Amino acid sequence: MTTLKVKIETLEQSLASVSETVKAAEAGNKKPAQHTLSFPSWELLHRVLAPKRLEIVQVMTGQGPLSVREVARRVGRDFKGVHSDVDMLLGSGVIDRAEGGGVVFPYDRIHLEFDIEAAA
Repeated sequence: MTTLKVKIETLEQSLASVSETVKAAEAGNKKPAQHTLSFPSWELLHRVLAPKRLEIVQVMTGQGPLSVREVARRVGRDFKGVHSDVDMLLGSGVIDRAEGGGVVFPYDRIHLEFDIEAAA
C-alpha cells in the first residue's frame, strides 16, 4: 500500500529531512521510500486541501487514471468547478497528469500528520 504523508513543516525542516535521507543513503542505510507533501502552514494546507478538493482526492484514491469529467460525476459536482479544483491540485503536486490524458492520485492512502499549537 502506497501512502502519501501530508505534513506541515518549514522549508528548513523539509531540507533537513532530505539531507538526513541523503546521508543515510550514502552510508548504505536505505530506508523504504516515503512519499511526502509538505506545506509551510496550516492556512496553505487548508487552502490547497479545502474540503471539496479533499473529497476529489478521496474519490481518486486507489482508482488509477480518471478523466476530470469522471471525477466530477463521482463527487456530484459540475465540471467547471471540479476542473478548477483539479488544476489547483495539479499545480500543488497533490495529483498528477496521467499518460494518455486524465489525472491520477497515485496512492492508496493519504495520511495527514501535523500538530496545531496555540497562537503566539
